[in-house]
Amino acid sequence: MKIAVLFPGQGSQYLGMGNEFVASYDECRAIMDMAASVCDFPLEKIIAEGPMEELTRAAVLQPAITVTNLICLQALQNILPDTAEISCFAGHSLGEFSALCGARVISVADTIKLVERRGFFMEREGTKNPGVMRAILGLTIEDLEQVVDGYSGTGVVTIANFNTPQQIVISGSIDGLEGVTPILEEKGGKVIPLNVSVANHSPLVAGAVADFSEIIESVDFHAPQAAVYFNVSAQPEDNPEHIKQMMAKQIVSRVRWFESISAMIESGVDTFIEVGPKTVLKGMMRKIVPKGANVVSLQFDNPDSLQSCVEKLSLG
Repeated sequence: MKIAVLFPGQGSQYLGMGNEFVASYDECRAIMDMAASVCDFPLEKIIAEGPMEELTRAAVLQPAITVTNLICLQALQNILPDTAEISCFAGHSLGEFSALCGARVISVADTIKLVERRGFFMEREGTKNPGVMRAILGLTIEDLEQVVDGYSGTGVVTIANFNTPQQIVISGSIDGLEGVTPILEEKGGKVIPLNVSVANHSPLVAGAVADFSEIIESVDFHAPQAAVYFNVSAQPEDNPEHIKQMMAKQIVSRVRWFESISAMIESGVDTFIEVGPKTVLKGMMRKIVPKGANVVSLQFDNPDSLQSCVEKLSLG
C-alpha cells in the first residue's frame, strides 16, 4: 500500500467542521488554540457558529479550512496503524499549505501565520479588483486553452484550475467571464458560476504576490520528509527556496490538480485519503483515476468517518 494524503481548499467549509476532534483529542485542541491565537478574530467561534457569511470571507476562511485540515491530520496520526506510512502529500490550492505542514516543511504555527496573511492579501485584492470564477464541464483542457488564448473581448479571463479531464475552472473579471461564456456554451460546455468574490489564480490577485513573498521569506522552510506534489509544477520539489518561490507564485498560477494526481498514480500511489472537510477531492478522484486502475479513495472529517477510514487501511 502506498498512501497519499490530500487536503481540500476553499469551498469545502461547513459550520462546526473539526469540532468533534477538538473535543476528543488534547493535541487537536492545542492546534485550535494556537491557530486562534494567531488570528485577530474569534476563529474557533466563527467555525463553530458562523455566520456563514463571515466564515466564507477569504481572510477568515483560509485559516479556518487550514486549521480544520491540520486537526483532522492530527486525529489520523493519533490512530493510524503502524503499517500505514504516508508516502506523499498534496493540497488543492489553499490545501497545499496543509500538505507542507504534513510533510514537515513548515510548522503548524507558521502554516496558520502564512494562510492568515494569504487570505488577508487575497481578500484585499479581491476588493480592489472584483472578479468571479466559473466551472466548465464537458470541454477538454485543449478546448479551454484554445478559447481563452483566442478570446479578444473585454476583461480578464484565465484558466485557474485543471481539476479533472472535463472539469476545469476559469477565473477573471466579470466582463471577461460574461464575454467568454457564450463561446464556451456554443462549443458544448456547461458553465456553472461559483460562489466566490475573488478571482483566485488570476492576474486580478497578482497584487498579493509581492506582499505574501515577504511573509514567506520570514518563515523557515525545510526539505520535505515525504514528497509533496505541487500545484504549480504537478511534481515534487525538495529545495526549500524553490518551494518558497512556488508558494508565492501559486496565488496567480494554474492549479494542475489532474496532472498532480496522475503523477502520483504513475509513481505507484494506490490509496488516497482526503483529510479535511467534505468530499470534493474524493469526488474528483472518480473522474481522474484511469479505468481499471486499482486505486482506493477515502475521506474523513469526523470521528466516525475516520474510524471507517482506518478500518479500510488496516484491511489493506
